[in-house]
Amino acid sequence: MYNNLIKDKQRIKILKALADETRLQIIRVLFQKEQEAKCGEVGELCHMSKSNASYHFRTLREAGLIHMRNEGQSKFLRINRETFEKYLPTFLETL
Repeated sequence: MYNNLIKDKQRIKILKALADETRLQIIRVLFQKEQEAKCGEVGELCHMSKSNASYHFRTLREAGLIHMRNEGQSKFLRINRETFEKYLPTFLETL
């Protein structure tokens, strides 16, 4: 039962993150690119300011939906396919 509570909390985080149009658009952009992308590039494609993009990236990262890595002063994003496969196995194919 305890494991189910932990999984439910993660499910709630994921569903709340995906309930926002902008964050859904970010996931769509990353899925369609099929590789990691610079944060600035994703922000531009989604027509977001830097601060607004950072907020949405953080929300997606905290829900476990994306990975972020730093390389010098650049930040790169990619979809965390493991999370989608575990909690929403066919979701990405619907984008």
